[in-house]
Amino acid sequence: MVSIALKKLRIGCAITLAALVLYPDVSHADESGISFWLPGQEGSLAATPTTPGWSIGAIYYHTNVNATGAAAAAREFQVGRFSPTVNINLNVSLSGQGDLAFVAPTYTFATPLFGGQASMTLAGIYGRSAARIAGTLTAAAGPIVTTRSGFLEDALTSYGDLYPTFKLKWNSGVNNYMFYATGDIPVGDYNPSRLANIGTGHGAIDLGGGYTYLNPATGDEFSGVAGFTYNFKNPDTQYQSGIDFHFDWGVSHFMSKQVFVGFVGYAYQQITDDFGQPAVLGGFRSRIFGIGPQLGYIFPIGDNQAFLGVKGYGELDAANRPSGWNTWLTFSISEAAPKTVTPTRHLVTK
Repeated sequence: MVSIALKKLRIGCAITLAALVLYPDVSHADESGISFWLPGQEGSLAATPTTPGWSIGAIYYHTNVNATGAAAAAREFQVGRFSPTVNINLNVSLSGQGDLAFVAPTYTFATPLFGGQASMTLAGIYGRSAARIAGTLTAAAGPIVTTRSGFLEDALTSYGDLYPTFKLKWNSGVNNYMFYATGDIPVGDYNPSRLANIGTGHGAIDLGGGYTYLNPATGDEFSGVAGFTYNFKNPDTQYQSGIDFHFDWGVSHFMSKQVFVGFVGYAYQQITDDFGQPAVLGGFRSRIFGIGPQLGYIFPIGDNQAFLGVKGYGELDAANRPSGWNTWLTFSISEAAPKTVTPTRHLVTK
């Protein structure tokens, strides 16, 4: 029974949990505290092969974050279009909220490539981003001082960038391995003078790999995915974010053939300095950790297989980026695994 559930979960959720490369503009690091890679987008069964053919995944993502000091001042620097040489006030606070919908159609190839299973995904995003800066917003360049007391706030409901992803997976018993390459096509709604955006305003390339331990006999599973992001320069702001390292993980156990429970987490660390930031911010390297529970349910829809899952993260030890909590509601549909046919023995007479 457990092995059946594991096969279904590979079909129903691995594509969605592992394939999306999405982000909300209110919540994460680098330029203005925003990153291309959304920590937590990978999770359980990330490296397990899936059923060849088409599948589609959808996620509702909600996040609520806050920041003070350099992370808030960086957003002030962005919307004020100040020169990197000015001294900006760090005595401000930033709060943000995102409600976003992600859609990711995926095609998994039946023909092996380098002995593994290849897939292609193109993910898109639509939703609402809101942000607010409160305090005394001040910038000084020599004798010229600009001050705004009170608060700035902004909200935007629109579309985001496009995120193509290529994955190659290999299976050897309970061990599963994955290589991935993804990136950001910056076509989303972005304006450097806005406090809230859906697009990043710059391209990015992300490369990495993953491993999944999956034991059908015990129903236990562990997955980890690590990668590096290279960010291109933002042509509107002439700001270039540094190189980022990220690690997402998940553990799960099947309570029945349809239900599994477990935990998820992530670690995110910027490893090189940004370029174009104010001197007062220094290298502006960001860091954050997150951990929380997950729950999944597998069920049939007609001739297809469906997955419904929820997971949540509480964030801690943040540096130079907003932090708070976020939740993911995942739904995916894919083709059912081909049934095993037992050959029929015929009596042949001469």
